Parts: sequence; C-alpha cells; structure tokens
Amino acid sequence: VQLQASGGGLVQAGGSLRLSCAASGRTFSNYAVGWFRQAPGKEREFVAAVSWSGSRTNYADSVKGRFTISRDSAKNTVYLQMDSPKPEDTAVYYCAATSTGTQRDYDPSTWNIWGQGTQVTVSS
Repeated sequence: VQLQASGGGLVQAGGSLRLSCAASGRTFSNYAVGWFRQAPGKEREFVAAVSWSGSRTNYADSVKGRFTISRDSAKNTVYLQMDSPKPEDTAVYYCAATSTGTQRDYDPSTWNIWGQGTQVTVSS
C-alpha cells in the first residue's frame, strides 16, 4: 500500500484544517493508521492513531480535545481534523500505516509504511 498525505497549508490559530491520508495499491481496511509530525530541529513525534477497525483511537496529550482522527473505509482514506490549532502545531505532518498489529503508537520506528509529508503552518 502507498500513502498520499494532503490538505496542509497556512491556517490561523483557532481556525481549522483537515488533513487526508489516501491509500492506494490495496485495501486499507487491515491497517492501523497514524499521524506524526516533525518541526524543524525536532524529532518526529506522534500525533494520533486509529485502529484498523476504527474502534480505537489514541492521541498525544498535546492535541487531545483539539484534533480528531477518523477513517472512511469506502474512500480508503484517514483524516486528521485539526480544530483550534496553535502556532506550536506548525510542522510537517506525515501519515503512517502498519498491518502488523504490534506497533507502539508513539514509536515511529514501529510503523512500516510512510507517506510523504504535508506542511502545516499555524499563524498567531
């Protein structure tokens, strides 16, 4: 499966933005999907994850209550709804997937499929 992230751009603090992660190549339905981000000079960090069934979600404390991850199996797409973003959310956002079932959500090295990044810039 290949991943294509999109939807990044410039948004004002307090606004909203929705990122998309579209899968191609094979069905996405057996894959857990995560969103990560990386700001300049910083390590890649976990943002949110959703299980293959969509029944379980997980969020970094820094985005809990503001961001929502969801998946649309019919469209083979996972979304990250970013509400009330803050300037500190500025980063390149990446989506990742795995079908192993053994990933540690917070650990990028345990996710084995990555899409290219999409830049999100939040202005104050």
